[in-house]
Amino acid sequence: MTPSPSPIRQFVCMKWGTKYPAADVNRLYQAVRASTPGEMRFYCLTDDPVGIDPGVTVHPIPDLPVKLGGAERGWRKLALFSPAFTAIQGPTLFLDLDMIIVGSLAPFFDVGGDFSVIKDYKRFRYRNSYTGNTSVFLYVGGQDYGVFRGLAEKGVAVAEQYRNEQEFLSDVMRGLGKLRYWPLAWCPSYKYHCIPSFPMSLWQEPKLPAEAKVLVFHGHPKPEEAVVGKGNKWYRPTRAAPWLAQYL
Repeated sequence: MTPSPSPIRQFVCMKWGTKYPAADVNRLYQAVRASTPGEMRFYCLTDDPVGIDPGVTVHPIPDLPVKLGGAERGWRKLALFSPAFTAIQGPTLFLDLDMIIVGSLAPFFDVGGDFSVIKDYKRFRYRNSYTGNTSVFLYVGGQDYGVFRGLAEKGVAVAEQYRNEQEFLSDVMRGLGKLRYWPLAWCPSYKYHCIPSFPMSLWQEPKLPAEAKVLVFHGHPKPEEAVVGKGNKWYRPTRAAPWLAQYL
């Protein structure tokens, strides 16, 4: 019997404005390439493709159906769900730029379903208990989840009704019965799950959780800060984590 061909795994990130340089896209691309055997495709939606590795397929960011002004920030991630954007088709893993790949990404494609996301780390951040953290999520490119329709219907009030795009997207997927979460150990938060609790953080080095596949760096410290032990809040001191350097 002829074996089935290996699946082509697809990844996408986004870069807009000046917060992240092209080097961050390239670092993430190389890390994904190194951890993904077989054929893969890596996309970046951006407003500035200069300096991005030629191995990355670049597309402009589709417009949202509502202008959110200063509140736009992470809302631009929802451009991935534009019905007019057909360049990415099939299961695709979205990755934020400020994260570190520390294990195989293959299991993210094996869980099944149309949408999976991190369960948000902070228990009381939202008015509900189901909001996901969209630093890492899998969706089906080309599938109409009704995200743009919901944005258009709510208009600018969407930014008042929902704290951010994570809360809105989780609510949409929950309404469709598609909201699923990754196993908790796959996507630990660096500052919540690697840095020891105070006061142990004063003398104990941050540790890599055993089952981690992706380390999420939301807020501070950023990866480069974590290597040298800087950038954290005064009430959450941390020592350097030189072991992170091998992943940068």
